Amino acid sequence: MAISNKIIIITAPSGAGKTSITRHLMRVFPQLAFSISAATRQARGIEKNGVDYHFITLDEFKYNIQHNNFVEWEMVYEGKYYGTLKSELERIWNERKIPILDIDVKGAIHVKQQYPESSITLFIVPPSVAELKNRLEGRGTETAESLAARVNKAAYEISFKDQFDKLIVNDNLEHASMEAEGIIQGFLAQ
Repeated sequence: MAISNKIIIITAPSGAGKTSITRHLMRVFPQLAFSISAATRQARGIEKNGVDYHFITLDEFKYNIQHNNFVEWEMVYEGKYYGTLKSELERIWNERKIPILDIDVKGAIHVKQQYPESSITLFIVPPSVAELKNRLEGRGTETAESLAARVNKAAYEISFKDQFDKLIVNDNLEHASMEAEGIIQGFLAQ
C-alpha cells in the first residue's frame, strides 16, 4: 500500500480523550500530520486559526459544501459545522505524510466509507457515560444545557462503536495511548 493514500481516523464522543491520544500518536510517529478540520465555531482559549482548526464563516462553509470540497462534514451541534476539506488531505499527502484525523463519529464513518482499504478507525470510549460527564464538567467550559446535550450525544455516538476497526476504552490515558500506539504501529507496517 502506498504511503500517499493511508489515513488514520481517531474518533470518540466529546471528552473521551481522542485529542490527547491523537497528540500522543503525533509525538511518536513523525510520518503523521494532523489534518486540520474546518469549523464554524469561535476559537476557544489558545486555539489558533490554521493550527487547531480552519475557523471559517457559515457562508464559507456552505460554499465549500456546495462545491463538494469536503471529504466529510457534519452539523455536530446546532448551528456549528465541522468538516474535513479534501484540500487538507491533499496537502498532507503532497508532503509524503499520513493524515491523522481527529473527528466526530459520523464524520469518521463517512471517511471510512470513502477510503475503506487505506484507512483505519480507532474509536475511543470512556469507561462509562457517567465518567464522561465528570470529565466534561471538569473542563469548566460547559453550561448545564450544553453539558446535557454533549452527554446525550455521547450516549448516542457510543451506539455506533461496532462500525469502527478498533475500540479503545480510555479508563487510563497512558494505557489507552499505548494501545493506540501499538495499533498504529501495525497499520503503518502494512
